[in-house]
Amino acid sequence: MTPELADSPFLRACRRQPVSRTPVWFMRQAGRSLPEYRAVREGVPMLTACATPDLIVEITMQPVRRYGVDAAIFFSDIVVPLKAIGIDLDIKPGVGPVVAEPIRDVAAINTLRALEPGDVSYVTDAVQALTRELGSTPLIGFAGAPFTLASYLIEGGPSKSHDHTKAMMYGEPHLWHALMERLTEITLGFLRIQADAGASAVQLFDSWVGAVAPEDYREFVLPYTSRIFAGLADLDVPRIHFGVGTGELLGLLGEAGADVVGVDWRVPLDEAARRVGPGKALQGNLDPAILFAPWEVVERRAGDILTRGAKAEGHVFNLGHGVPPGTDPDQLARLTDFVHEASAR
Repeated sequence: MTPELADSPFLRACRRQPVSRTPVWFMRQAGRSLPEYRAVREGVPMLTACATPDLIVEITMQPVRRYGVDAAIFFSDIVVPLKAIGIDLDIKPGVGPVVAEPIRDVAAINTLRALEPGDVSYVTDAVQALTRELGSTPLIGFAGAPFTLASYLIEGGPSKSHDHTKAMMYGEPHLWHALMERLTEITLGFLRIQADAGASAVQLFDSWVGAVAPEDYREFVLPYTSRIFAGLADLDVPRIHFGVGTGELLGLLGEAGADVVGVDWRVPLDEAARRVGPGKALQGNLDPAILFAPWEVVERRAGDILTRGAKAEGHVFNLGHGVPPGTDPDQLARLTDFVHEASAR
């Protein structure tokens, strides 16, 4: 890592070091809200795009060029490593990942093999090309966390209630732990491949884990997320942990071992800092829906987040979840400039 990259506002904030301004990036900043994204994706299935290095590089770079954000997020999808090891799945427009044969027994779990670098050589190629192009702008690698991947695999697709997932977790814990063991190794492998190729931070997305009560998180999820973060400790890259609806889990998310805890929009950042405890930076947490409000509302809410974020030991400005598809790109450009100017010190 070059001195200029190591000294970037994003990496300094992740490490709880003083910054000249609050860094900002947006989850799903490379995506459907950008006309240039829609142009390059036209007629290209999502999983094809995620396996094509030139497209990965172009889509990852689009928001960096347009907004001047302080970090790029690698363009991929959380199911990419599952597809790479042979799971029959597809990403259906308007639905999300759909698994042909849900995994609900030992035989199906045993089909989940370890991920090898050669399975995702396109990821290594794209990360290496991106780090050359990004220069002093950090690249964030990412993966889906075991609970969220397990939910897709068990349910067969997106679920609001996670009934089959919880039925296995509560009723067949031996199956649950066997599945989580496999997914932990796959996720850790996918993150290490990205970091080894040059990603300078990694984020673990546990999108659905807010469906779990704290005591169940501690028993059925925490051992696996902890193992992932411990398995990345030797790489010296900041580790970010994010989930949706995790207000009651924030302390446990910090306990899992990440350097940065992502906070959705439901908990104010000063209160989140109290729940997470010392020794962690925070990331977040503007409600994405506010982007559809008039600019003066966005500005006021963003200013409040900067004020509350100052109570944390480090703060990376972000949304509380991904950029909605219908967002006006000019609103995000203005928001990026506002965060930079309002926080300059």
